[in-house]
Amino acid sequence: MTATAPPPTARRIQGTYYVLVLGNTLAASFIWGVNTLFLLDAGLSNFEAFAANALFTAGMLVFEIPTGVVADTLGRRASYLIGTVTLAVSTAMYWMLWVWHSPFWAWAIVSVLLGLGFTFFSGAVDAWLVDALRAVGYKGSLETVFGRSQIFSGVAMLAGSVLGGVVAQLSNLGVPFLIRVGLLLAMFVVAAMLMRDIGFTPDRSEGPLTATRTVFRASVRYGLGEPAVRWLMLASPFTAGVGIYVFYALQPHLLQLWGDEQAYTIAGLAAALLSGASIVGGLLAPWVRRRFRRRTSTILFATVTSALVLVLFGFVENFWIAIVLVAVWGIASAIDDPVHRAYLNAMIPSKQRATVLSFDSLMGSAGGVVIQPALGRVADISGYAISLLWGGVITAVAVPFVLLSRGAGAPADLATALDEDDAAPEAAIEDERAADG
Repeated sequence: MTATAPPPTARRIQGTYYVLVLGNTLAASFIWGVNTLFLLDAGLSNFEAFAANALFTAGMLVFEIPTGVVADTLGRRASYLIGTVTLAVSTAMYWMLWVWHSPFWAWAIVSVLLGLGFTFFSGAVDAWLVDALRAVGYKGSLETVFGRSQIFSGVAMLAGSVLGGVVAQLSNLGVPFLIRVGLLLAMFVVAAMLMRDIGFTPDRSEGPLTATRTVFRASVRYGLGEPAVRWLMLASPFTAGVGIYVFYALQPHLLQLWGDEQAYTIAGLAAALLSGASIVGGLLAPWVRRRFRRRTSTILFATVTSALVLVLFGFVENFWIAIVLVAVWGIASAIDDPVHRAYLNAMIPSKQRATVLSFDSLMGSAGGVVIQPALGRVADISGYAISLLWGGVITAVAVPFVLLSRGAGAPADLATALDEDDAAPEAAIEDERAADG
C-alpha cells in the first residue's frame, strides 16, 4: 500500500509559502548587513560597489521576462529549484572574487549572474501561492497572507542580518557568503519535498522561443495594456530603485555616524532594524488597509512617508535620530509591499501571473540600474546623507503614477478579499495563439 499525499488546503499552502519565504530570506539576509562593506573591503570604490549592485539589478532586468516565462511554461516549482542552484553557485563565485581581490569587470559578470538567480524567484513564488489559494477556494484577504509573509521575512532578516554581522565580526567578511550557499542548498531540498504546482498546469506544448513570444505578448497586454497595472508598474522604478540603494547605503552611513567604520556588528544591527520594521509593517499592513477605502490610498500613504523620511536623512547627523528614521522608513516600505502585491495580483490572469509579476520586478530593476550608481556617485561627492535626501526626491516622483493608477478605477482597488478580485480573463494565451494564426 502506498501512502498518498494529504489533500492541499489553504492552511497547508500558506504554511509551505511561509517556509519558502523564511528560508529564502534567511539565506539572502546573511550578507545584507555586510554586503557593501564586503565590496569595499575587496578594493572597490563607492561608485564601483554600487555599480556592482546596479549590475546585479541589471541582471534582474535582463532575465526577469525569460525566467518569468520559465515559471509560466515549465512550472513555478521548477523555476524555484533552478533559482536556488543558480544563486548558490553565483554566491560562491562572489566569495572567490573577494578572496582573489579580483578586478571590477569580474565583479560585474558575477553580479549579473546573481541577478539571474533571483529572477527565478520573483513572480514564481507569489504566482504559485495565489493560484493555489484560488484552486482550494480561499476566501480571505491577500493583504493578510502577504502581511504574514512580510512578518516571516522580517524574522528571517532579523536573524540573518544580525548573525551575518556577528559572524563577520568574529571571523571575516567572507564567511556569511559561504553560510548563504549552504542555506540555499538546504532550501533546494525543502522546496523539492513541499512545493507542488496547484491550480496551474504548465503549458509545454510550444518551443521556448514561441512560448516566450506568446506569454510575453499576453503579459504586455494585461500588464502595460491595463491602465491601472501600467501606472502602478511605472511607479516601481522610483520606489524600488531607490529602496535598493537605501538598503545598502544605510550600512556605511550609520557606521560613519557611529564613528567606527570597522564595527560590522552595527552594520548587521542596522539591517536587523529594517527587519524588525518589516515585521511591524507586516502586522500593520492589513490594519492600515482597512483604514482606507482604496488600496491605492495605502500605497500613497507609504510612498509619501518614505519620501519625507529620506529627505530628513539629509539633515540628521545624530546616530540615534537616524536609527529612528531607519525604523520609520522600513515600516512605511513594509506596509506598502503586501498591499502593492495584493493589488497587482488581483488584476493578473493565472497563465501570465508569474511573467507579469516579473515584469513589475523588471520595472523596479530598471530604476535600480540607473539610480544606484547615480546616488553612489552623489555619495562619493557629497556624502551618504545628501544621497539619501536625493533618494527621497526621486521616490516622490512615484506619487503621480500611483494617482493615475487610482484614477483608472480598477475594481481591485476596492477589493478586500481574494474572491472579490476582478482578474483578467484566463483565455489570454489562447487569444495570443489565435492572433498568431
